[in-house]
Amino acid sequence: MTRVSLLVRLVLVLRKIGHRFVDRLWRLGAGARLFWLTLVSSGESFKRPWLVIREVYFTGVLSLIIILVSAFFVGMVLGLQGYNTLQRYGSSEAIGVLVALALVRELGPVVTALLFAGRAGTAITAEIGLMKATEQLSAMEMMAVSPVARVIAPRFWAGVISMPILAVLFSMVGILGGYMVAVPLIGVDAGAFWSQMQANVDWRDDIVNGVIKSVVFGVACTIIALFEGYDAPPTAEGVSRATTRTVVTSSLAVLGLDFVLTSFMITV
Repeated sequence: MTRVSLLVRLVLVLRKIGHRFVDRLWRLGAGARLFWLTLVSSGESFKRPWLVIREVYFTGVLSLIIILVSAFFVGMVLGLQGYNTLQRYGSSEAIGVLVALALVRELGPVVTALLFAGRAGTAITAEIGLMKATEQLSAMEMMAVSPVARVIAPRFWAGVISMPILAVLFSMVGILGGYMVAVPLIGVDAGAFWSQMQANVDWRDDIVNGVIKSVVFGVACTIIALFEGYDAPPTAEGVSRATTRTVVTSSLAVLGLDFVLTSFMITV
């Protein structure tokens, strides 16, 4: 009897694992399908550029405060930690290089994407989820208006446009924060701070690669937020769970993509 019960439990566990695997695979396929439909329907969105501009304001401009404030404090922390480390090796003048490379290569795109997912991504998911719950998307389909072209595509391109700009601003303000700590507070020479930064930060290997990362993160975070809202059950609980999944999935996707992109950029 004990062996039978253990076998039954094992079968139930395997069935549950298989069900979850199939569900995740189905959601991945549905997300890829939505991404393809978004690209196909983008032509209609570009005929109404004010739709994209309005979404750029909601996703990008309204995220500026948290992006800039976070960047300033991240730069200040990098300045303090970098000076404490470099001073041990007599290289405190290279603090500008450390701050700039850390922000441009990694922290700028990654932290911006995480903040974007927490602020704009959740807002996109909740908005589309509520539109689905109140049957606004169904009403559009009844009026022969494509919800993908009218609702999904403008938000997608707004996220793709906003993310690189926010990442660049994050890096700039972060460097300013590192400068404020290193030069006026600690006493590092301002000329050495800027000259070593300009000499060691490469346009292609550092700045362009950082922009490429931010574009990829923008595509990933935005399409995840759109899919979670579009696929959310039309209930208050369904929308809340979709919002939570947006943050979790976007964060994991950003960190995983960062590793893949960094590995590819280093080898190439």
